[in-house]
Amino acid sequence: MLKQRHVTHRLSGQPASDGAGVKLQRIIGQPALPRLDPFLLLDHFSSDQPDDYIAGFPAHPHRGFQTVTYMLAGKMRHRDSKANEGIISAGGIQWMNAGRGLIHEEIPQQTAGLLSGFQLWVNLPAEQKMSDPGYQDIPPEAVPRIQHNSATIDILAGSVEGVTGPVKHVPVDPLFVHINTDHATQVSVAITESHTAFCYCYQGGLIIAGSNDEDNQHVNTVQNNATTSAGTQINEGELAVLSEGASVTLQMAANSGCIVIAGAPLNEPVVQYGPFVMNTQQQIDQALKDYQAGNFG
Repeated sequence: MLKQRHVTHRLSGQPASDGAGVKLQRIIGQPALPRLDPFLLLDHFSSDQPDDYIAGFPAHPHRGFQTVTYMLAGKMRHRDSKANEGIISAGGIQWMNAGRGLIHEEIPQQTAGLLSGFQLWVNLPAEQKMSDPGYQDIPPEAVPRIQHNSATIDILAGSVEGVTGPVKHVPVDPLFVHINTDHATQVSVAITESHTAFCYCYQGGLIIAGSNDEDNQHVNTVQNNATTSAGTQINEGELAVLSEGASVTLQMAANSGCIVIAGAPLNEPVVQYGPFVMNTQQQIDQALKDYQAGNFG
């Protein structure tokens, strides 16, 4: 039987603003969870009020990591300093390698209605931080979908039940799945045992099975005794950091949705200055000089 993962930390996203004033919830990258190796940031943006998102994320630089945009609703246009351009629509994902440096922008392609999605930052190992920039632009029709009990699982990266997602050639060997259900159901997902993993509930609620007395003491101090013998309750807007193990079991309530993400930790020094993520301060200083000299893209 696969060793079950349980919840070691449970926390809520914090209200934030980024880009040209886009309102969002910052989940990873906040004071309570600055990083979760190899993940540097996780934001959830979701609003049907145009003023919350209309200005988008104008041109800005990146170096040393990868950015992931996954849309739940609405459309976002991306464009960069190498003349790459495209539309990310609901159910589609863009996995961008900033590598040695790129300037890009993401602007909503709507003036009304719901815009909802995620931005994930994934660190690069030291030997690939100065790699060539590039994109994996994956439309929704290229994302495989399977049924597990009454839940729908969209597999964006990694494999579930022998079905492999379209994202390829990422150093941290990621798993990225989107799970939603109209009816209460149980879902189990296999995860590489040594990988860092988390689950974020963006709608409804769920219980993550399994418990550990020592870890639960920490969970309880953070979020009001949410752990029971059945597992840990994760509510809408909350993230669960998972222990090591080979699988996670989610008891999902009706009309619930979540993402489960995992990746191999890099265990390397991280020095970050805004959109530049390197291993030393000297490399950060060089990134600033290169950007100011117009050597990005």
